[in-house]
Amino acid sequence: MTTLAGKTLFITGASRGIGLAIALRAARDGANVAIAAKSTVPNPKLPGTIHSAAEAVNEAGGRGLALKCDIREEDDVAAAVAATVDAFGGIDILVNNASAIWLRGTLDTPMKRFDLMQQVNARGSFLCAQACLPHLLQAPNPHILTLCPPPSLDPKWWAPHTGYTLAKMGMSFVTIGLAGEFGPRGVAVNGLWPRTLIATDALNMIPGVSAGNGRAPAIMADAAHVILTRKAAGFSGRFLIDDEVLAEAGVTDLSGYAIDPAQPLFPDLFLD
Repeated sequence: MTTLAGKTLFITGASRGIGLAIALRAARDGANVAIAAKSTVPNPKLPGTIHSAAEAVNEAGGRGLALKCDIREEDDVAAAVAATVDAFGGIDILVNNASAIWLRGTLDTPMKRFDLMQQVNARGSFLCAQACLPHLLQAPNPHILTLCPPPSLDPKWWAPHTGYTLAKMGMSFVTIGLAGEFGPRGVAVNGLWPRTLIATDALNMIPGVSAGNGRAPAIMADAAHVILTRKAAGFSGRFLIDDEVLAEAGVTDLSGYAIDPAQPLFPDLFLD
Protein backbone atom coordinates (compact mmCIF):
# COMPACT_ATOMS: atom_id res chain seq x y z
CA MET A 1 0.00 0.00 0.00
CA THR A 2 1.41 3.37 -0.99
CA THR A 3 -1.56 5.63 -0.35
CA LEU A 4 -3.89 6.62 2.46
CA ALA A 5 -6.77 7.28 0.07
CA GLY A 6 -10.05 6.54 1.77
CA LYS A 7 -8.40 5.86 5.14
CA THR A 8 -9.63 7.61 8.28
CA LEU A 9 -7.08 9.14 10.61
CA PHE A 10 -7.78 10.40 14.14
CA ILE A 11 -4.98 12.84 14.97
CA THR A 12 -4.64 14.54 18.34
CA GLY A 13 -3.26 18.05 18.58
CA ALA A 14 -3.55 18.48 14.82
CA SER A 15 -4.50 22.14 14.69
CA ARG A 16 -0.87 23.10 14.07
CA GLY A 17 2.72 21.85 13.89
CA ILE A 18 3.61 18.24 13.26
CA GLY A 19 0.05 17.02 13.73
CA LEU A 20 -1.23 19.37 11.06
CA ALA A 21 1.61 18.41 8.70
CA ILE A 22 0.71 14.71 9.08
CA ALA A 23 -2.94 15.59 8.45
CA LEU A 24 -2.13 17.50 5.26
CA ARG A 25 0.14 14.75 3.93
CA ALA A 26 -2.68 12.24 4.39
CA ALA A 27 -5.16 14.68 2.87
CA ARG A 28 -3.12 14.86 -0.34
CA ASP A 29 -3.85 11.15 -0.73
CA GLY A 30 -7.57 11.75 -0.24
CA ALA A 31 -7.80 10.59 3.36
CA ASN A 32 -10.43 11.44 5.96
CA VAL A 33 -8.86 13.30 8.87
CA ALA A 34 -10.37 13.98 12.28
CA ILE A 35 -8.66 16.99 13.83
CA ALA A 36 -8.98 16.42 17.57
CA ALA A 37 -7.65 19.40 19.53
CA LYS A 38 -8.63 22.12 21.98
CA SER A 39 -7.97 25.17 19.80
CA THR A 40 -11.28 26.60 18.59
CA VAL A 41 -10.42 30.30 18.40
CA PRO A 42 -7.30 31.94 16.95
CA ASN A 43 -4.46 32.71 19.36
CA PRO A 44 -1.78 35.19 18.23
CA LYS A 45 0.89 33.18 20.05
CA LEU A 46 -0.30 29.82 18.74
CA PRO A 47 -1.75 30.15 15.25
CA GLY A 48 -4.18 27.55 13.95
CA THR A 49 -7.47 26.11 15.11
CA ILE A 50 -9.36 22.88 14.54
CA HIS A 51 -11.47 24.76 11.99
CA SER A 52 -8.55 26.19 10.00
CA ALA A 53 -6.88 22.77 10.06
CA ALA A 54 -10.00 20.98 8.80
CA GLU A 55 -10.36 23.57 6.05
CA ALA A 56 -6.73 23.05 5.05
CA VAL A 57 -7.34 19.30 4.91
CA ASN A 58 -10.29 19.87 2.59
CA GLU A 59 -8.26 22.18 0.36
CA ALA A 60 -5.47 19.57 0.18
CA GLY A 61 -7.87 16.96 -1.19
CA GLY A 62 -9.02 15.16 1.94
CA ARG A 63 -12.10 15.35 4.13
CA GLY A 64 -11.51 17.20 7.37
CA LEU A 65 -13.55 16.97 10.56
CA ALA A 66 -13.01 19.59 13.27
CA LEU A 67 -13.47 18.13 16.75
CA LYS A 68 -13.06 20.13 19.93
CA CYS A 69 -11.42 17.62 22.23
CA ASP A 70 -9.39 17.84 25.41
CA ILE A 71 -7.66 14.46 25.55
CA ARG A 72 -7.47 14.72 29.33
CA GLU A 73 -11.25 14.28 29.42
CA GLU A 74 -12.64 10.79 28.89
CA ASP A 75 -16.03 12.07 27.73
CA ASP A 76 -14.41 14.41 25.19
CA VAL A 77 -12.39 11.59 23.67
CA ALA A 78 -15.35 9.22 23.55
CA ALA A 79 -17.49 11.86 21.84
CA ALA A 80 -14.76 12.73 19.32
CA VAL A 81 -14.19 9.08 18.41
CA ALA A 82 -17.95 8.53 18.04
CA ALA A 83 -18.26 11.60 15.81
CA THR A 84 -15.40 10.35 13.63
CA VAL A 85 -17.02 6.94 13.21
CA ASP A 86 -20.37 8.57 12.46
CA ALA A 87 -18.81 10.80 9.81
CA PHE A 88 -16.48 8.31 8.12
CA GLY A 89 -17.67 4.84 9.08
CA GLY A 90 -14.68 3.77 11.15
CA ILE A 91 -11.10 4.57 12.15
CA ASP A 92 -8.02 3.13 10.45
CA ILE A 93 -5.25 5.12 12.10
CA LEU A 94 -4.64 6.86 15.42
CA VAL A 95 -1.83 9.39 15.61
CA ASN A 96 -0.98 10.37 19.18
CA ASN A 97 0.61 13.72 18.50
CA ALA A 98 -0.72 15.94 21.31
CA SER A 99 1.90 16.66 23.95
CA ALA A 100 2.64 19.16 26.71
CA ILE A 101 6.20 20.36 27.39
CA TRP A 102 8.01 22.08 30.28
CA LEU A 103 11.80 21.90 30.17
CA ARG A 104 12.65 22.93 33.72
CA GLY A 105 14.20 21.26 36.73
CA THR A 106 12.35 19.88 39.71
CA LEU A 107 12.41 23.06 41.80
CA ASP A 108 11.11 25.10 38.86
CA THR A 109 8.25 22.78 37.91
CA PRO A 110 4.86 23.76 39.35
CA MET A 111 2.75 20.72 40.13
CA LYS A 112 0.01 22.02 37.86
CA ARG A 113 2.47 21.87 34.98
CA PHE A 114 3.71 18.43 36.07
CA ASP A 115 0.15 17.11 36.21
CA LEU A 116 -0.72 18.62 32.83
CA MET A 117 2.18 16.82 31.15
CA GLN A 118 1.31 13.46 32.66
CA GLN A 119 -2.38 13.84 31.79
CA VAL A 120 -1.82 14.91 28.19
CA ASN A 121 1.20 12.85 27.22
CA ALA A 122 1.05 9.35 28.67
CA ARG A 123 -2.51 9.24 29.95
CA GLY A 124 -3.90 10.99 26.87
CA SER A 125 -2.15 8.57 24.52
CA PHE A 126 -3.50 5.61 26.50
CA LEU A 127 -7.02 7.04 26.60
CA CYS A 128 -7.13 7.77 22.87
CA ALA A 129 -5.84 4.30 22.08
CA GLN A 130 -8.40 2.74 24.39
CA ALA A 131 -11.21 4.65 22.67
CA CYS A 132 -10.01 3.97 19.11
CA LEU A 133 -8.99 0.33 19.44
CA PRO A 134 -12.47 -1.19 19.13
CA HIS A 135 -12.64 0.45 15.69
CA LEU A 136 -9.00 -0.15 14.78
CA LEU A 137 -9.46 -3.86 15.42
CA GLN A 138 -12.10 -3.88 12.69
CA ALA A 139 -9.92 -1.98 10.18
CA PRO A 140 -8.07 -3.81 7.41
CA ASN A 141 -4.66 -2.23 8.11
CA PRO A 142 -4.77 -0.54 11.51
CA HIS A 143 -2.00 1.65 12.90
CA ILE A 144 -1.31 3.53 16.10
CA LEU A 145 1.58 5.95 15.68
CA THR A 146 2.75 7.88 18.75
CA LEU A 147 5.23 10.73 18.59
CA CYS A 148 7.56 9.57 21.32
CA PRO A 149 11.28 8.85 21.69
CA PRO A 150 13.08 5.54 22.02
CA PRO A 151 12.79 4.66 25.72
CA SER A 152 15.86 5.45 27.79
CA LEU A 153 16.80 5.31 31.48
CA ASP A 154 19.97 7.36 30.97
CA PRO A 155 20.04 9.98 33.76
CA LYS A 156 21.30 12.63 31.34
CA TRP A 157 17.80 12.77 29.84
CA TRP A 158 16.07 12.74 33.21
CA ALA A 159 18.07 15.09 35.42
CA PRO A 160 17.42 18.38 33.54
CA HIS A 161 13.62 18.01 33.33
CA THR A 162 12.37 14.96 35.19
CA GLY A 163 8.70 15.91 34.84
CA TYR A 164 8.81 16.24 31.05
CA THR A 165 10.99 13.19 30.54
CA LEU A 166 8.63 11.11 32.67
CA ALA A 167 5.66 12.29 30.62
CA LYS A 168 7.35 11.77 27.26
CA MET A 169 8.89 8.42 28.14
CA GLY A 170 5.46 7.52 29.48
CA MET A 171 4.21 7.73 25.90
CA SER A 172 7.03 5.39 24.90
CA PHE A 173 6.14 2.86 27.59
CA VAL A 174 2.46 3.03 26.61
CA THR A 175 3.61 2.22 23.07
CA ILE A 176 5.56 -0.81 24.32
CA GLY A 177 2.54 -2.09 26.22
CA LEU A 178 0.04 -1.56 23.43
CA ALA A 179 2.40 -3.13 20.90
CA GLY A 180 2.75 -6.20 23.08
CA GLU A 181 -1.00 -6.47 23.61
CA PHE A 182 -2.34 -5.57 20.17
CA GLY A 183 0.55 -6.22 17.80
CA PRO A 184 -0.31 -9.95 17.80
CA ARG A 185 -3.87 -8.95 16.88
CA GLY A 186 -2.71 -7.17 13.74
CA VAL A 187 -2.47 -3.57 14.95
CA ALA A 188 0.80 -1.81 14.13
CA VAL A 189 1.76 0.16 17.25
CA ASN A 190 4.94 2.19 16.85
CA GLY A 191 6.73 5.36 17.92
CA LEU A 192 8.22 8.07 15.72
CA TRP A 193 10.76 10.70 16.76
CA PRO A 194 12.78 13.32 14.85
CA ARG A 195 16.55 13.24 14.51
CA THR A 196 16.74 17.02 14.74
CA LEU A 197 14.64 19.75 16.25
CA ILE A 198 11.44 20.43 14.34
CA ALA A 199 10.45 24.04 13.76
CA THR A 200 7.21 24.24 15.72
CA ASP A 201 5.96 26.54 18.46
CA ALA A 202 7.43 24.12 21.00
CA LEU A 203 10.87 25.50 20.15
CA ASN A 204 9.89 28.60 22.10
CA MET A 205 10.23 26.43 25.22
CA ILE A 206 13.91 25.72 24.52
CA PRO A 207 16.35 28.55 25.32
CA GLY A 208 19.11 29.29 22.84
CA VAL A 209 17.56 27.77 19.75
CA SER A 210 15.57 29.15 16.85
CA ALA A 211 13.49 27.72 14.03
CA GLY A 212 16.58 27.92 11.83
CA ASN A 213 18.21 25.18 13.90
CA GLY A 214 15.47 22.74 12.95
CA ARG A 215 13.74 21.08 10.06
CA ALA A 216 10.22 21.65 8.79
CA PRO A 217 7.39 19.50 10.19
CA ALA A 218 7.04 18.06 6.69
CA ILE A 219 9.90 15.64 7.38
CA MET A 220 7.88 14.04 10.18
CA ALA A 221 4.78 14.01 8.00
CA ASP A 222 6.61 12.26 5.17
CA ALA A 223 8.12 9.73 7.57
CA ALA A 224 4.71 9.11 9.13
CA HIS A 225 3.24 8.55 5.67
CA VAL A 226 5.84 5.88 4.95
CA ILE A 227 5.02 4.14 8.23
CA LEU A 228 1.25 4.37 7.94
CA THR A 229 1.19 2.93 4.42
CA ARG A 230 3.09 -0.18 5.52
CA LYS A 231 1.39 -3.49 6.13
CA ALA A 232 0.37 -3.44 9.77
CA ALA A 233 0.65 -7.18 10.49
CA GLY A 234 4.03 -7.98 12.02
CA PHE A 235 5.10 -4.33 12.16
CA SER A 236 4.80 -3.29 15.79
CA GLY A 237 6.81 -2.23 18.83
CA ARG A 238 9.36 -0.16 16.94
CA PHE A 239 10.76 3.25 17.80
CA LEU A 240 11.50 4.84 14.46
CA ILE A 241 13.56 7.94 13.63
CA ASP A 242 12.39 10.20 10.81
CA ASP A 243 15.58 10.26 8.71
CA GLU A 244 16.04 6.49 9.01
CA VAL A 245 12.47 5.87 7.88
CA LEU A 246 12.99 8.09 4.84
CA ALA A 247 16.37 6.56 4.03
CA GLU A 248 14.80 3.11 4.03
CA ALA A 249 12.22 4.48 1.60
CA GLY A 250 14.99 5.80 -0.67
CA VAL A 251 14.96 9.44 0.43
CA THR A 252 18.46 10.48 1.48
CA ASP A 253 18.63 14.15 0.44
CA LEU A 254 17.00 15.95 3.36
CA SER A 255 18.28 19.42 2.52
CA GLY A 256 14.84 20.56 1.42
CA TYR A 257 13.51 20.15 4.95
CA ALA A 258 15.99 22.59 6.51
CA ILE A 259 14.45 25.88 7.64
CA ASP A 260 17.75 27.75 7.24
CA PRO A 261 20.52 25.78 5.49
CA ALA A 262 23.06 28.31 6.77
CA GLN A 263 22.42 27.38 10.40
CA PRO A 264 23.47 24.16 12.11
CA LEU A 265 20.83 21.55 12.81
CA PHE A 266 20.42 20.79 16.51
CA PRO A 267 19.65 17.23 17.60
CA ASP A 268 16.36 16.63 19.32
CA LEU A 269 16.13 15.45 22.91
CA PHE A 270 16.56 11.82 23.91
CA LEU A 271 18.84 10.84 21.00
CA ASP A 272 22.56 10.17 21.37
